[in-house]
Amino acid sequence: MKKIVTIVGARPQFIKAAVVSRALSGKYNEILVHTGQHYDHNMSDIFFEEMDIAKPKYNLGISGGTHGKMTGEMLIAIEEVLIGENPDMVLLYGDTNSTLAGALAAVKLHIPVCHVEAGNRLGTLENPEEINRITADHVSSILCACTESAMEFLKRENLNSRSHLVGDPMLDAFMYYSNKVGDVVPEKLTGIDELEYKIPGRFNYMTCHREENTQDIMTLKEILEAVNSLDIPCIYSVHPRNHNKVMVLRDEFKNILFCKPVGYLMSVYLTNHCDKIITDSGGLQREAFFARKQCITVFDHVVWPETMINGCNQLALANKEDICNKLDRIIDFKNVGSPFGDGKASLNIVRVIDEFGGLK
Repeated sequence: MKKIVTIVGARPQFIKAAVVSRALSGKYNEILVHTGQHYDHNMSDIFFEEMDIAKPKYNLGISGGTHGKMTGEMLIAIEEVLIGENPDMVLLYGDTNSTLAGALAAVKLHIPVCHVEAGNRLGTLENPEEINRITADHVSSILCACTESAMEFLKRENLNSRSHLVGDPMLDAFMYYSNKVGDVVPEKLTGIDELEYKIPGRFNYMTCHREENTQDIMTLKEILEAVNSLDIPCIYSVHPRNHNKVMVLRDEFKNILFCKPVGYLMSVYLTNHCDKIITDSGGLQREAFFARKQCITVFDHVVWPETMINGCNQLALANKEDICNKLDRIIDFKNVGSPFGDGKASLNIVRVIDEFGGLK
C-alpha cells in the first residue's frame, strides 16, 4: 500500500483533512503530521475529537514567532519526518506556513506534492499567505483547485498541465457535518470569562482574527461597534491572539456574546442558524455561502470571488458605517448555483492521486 504523509497545522486544514482522509482510508497508508501552528485546544485538539480524525502520528509543537522563524523550524522538523517515513507523496492543504514548509521539505527530497486548494490568488505579495500559496503551487506535482477561477489563475502561470478542478472539500465537510449536527440546539457556549451562556433564539455570528483587523485595538473596536449596533445579539468566537484586547473592550458591548473559540460542530450549527455573518476568515465566508447566509468580510481583497455573486458576500472596511450599510442590503441567493462543486471533492482528489503516474 502506497504511503502518503499529510501535513496540517491550522483549523481549516483539519476540516479538509477530515473528509479527504476518510476517502483515502483503505487505499493508502496515510501518516498525519500536525505542525502545531494552531495549538489552543479549541483551535486544534477538539477538531480531531469532534470530526473523528485519527490522532497525528507526529505533533511537532511549532507555533509563534516570525514567519521566517516558524517556517524554518517547521522545514527542519518536517524534513526529518519525511526522511524517516520515506512516503510516496506529501499531501498539503491551503496557504499556511505549514503548507509552505511541507512543500519545500518534500520537493527538496524529490517527493511528489499534492496541493489541495491550489490556484487561489489575491494579487498582492503584501499578504504572507499569497507567498505561501504561489510557492506551494509551483513546486507541486498535483494541483487540486476548488473553483474555475483558481483554474484560470493556474493557467495564467503555465501550471494548467498539472491542475485539476475537483471542487471544495470544505463543502464536503460542511454538508456531512451539517447533517450530523442537525437542528438540535447545542449545549451552552463558554464565554471568555469562563461563564456559560445559552445560545439566543436569533443571533448574528462573527469571527475576526486577521492581524490587519486586530493588531490595533481601535480597529477592532470599530468592528465591534458595528456588530453591537445591530438589532439582535452577535456571538463572537474570539481567537486566542485577540483575547487580551477583547477582555479590555468587552464591557462596552452589551449586544455581543464574547465566547471562547468554538469547535467545528458548534461553528456549523451557528453558521446554519444565524441571521448574518461577519468575518475575516476565508473558510467561514465560504461556509456562509454554503448555508445561504448573508456575509460581510472585513478584508481588503477578494479571496473567493464565487461567494460575491449577487452580493451574497461583500467586502467591508474595518469601519462601523461601511459594515452596517452593507449588512442593511437585501441579498438574494436565488440562481447563485454551486461554484464549489457537488460535495464530492474528496473523492475527486483521491481519484486524481490514483491516476498520478509519478508515485515512487
